Amino acid sequence: MKRGMTILGATGLVLAMSLPSWAQVAQIPTHTVTVAGTVETIDQAKRVVNIKTADGKFVSVDVPQSAKRFDELKVGDKVSATYNNNVSVRPHPPGTPPIDTGGKTSTMGQEVRPGGTMVVERTMTATVDAIDKSASAVTFVGPNGWKYSRHVVNPAVFDQLKVGDQIDITWNTDVTVSVE
Repeated sequence: MKRGMTILGATGLVLAMSLPSWAQVAQIPTHTVTVAGTVETIDQAKRVVNIKTADGKFVSVDVPQSAKRFDELKVGDKVSATYNNNVSVRPHPPGTPPIDTGGKTSTMGQEVRPGGTMVVERTMTATVDAIDKSASAVTFVGPNGWKYSRHVVNPAVFDQLKVGDQIDITWNTDVTVSVE
């Protein structure tokens, strides 16, 4: 799930960077993804669940250690996971220290069945590392040297960015998991 949240956060970043109000805080509408289906396999050691969706596709979900009731999940259980992602991006004020904060709250494991809701918020300062107009992509470097390369939909963004620019990215992701 952590990987899925990272991917969703990065997707939101791409959309936020495409907004024309780049000089101010840019916020995009909530991006929602739902995965629903039947548990087909469970790898207890790796904490991985494979879910077969209604269209016959398989989705692999990494279950974090914080999911206390993972061992109660059974093959055949009907599950649904919904990710809601809100992203905002703004230029980082020159001369101020970089930001790297995060927090989470969770009701996971407090329900009658395994599941619940987890909310994660993260704000970080990233630096524009590369701009590739021919591929319509921008690469950012975040805390600990993490790199994020993302496709940019609106080419006007390239006129507003240059290598070395710093931006602050805030994303809020809530994940709701239910087991029937």
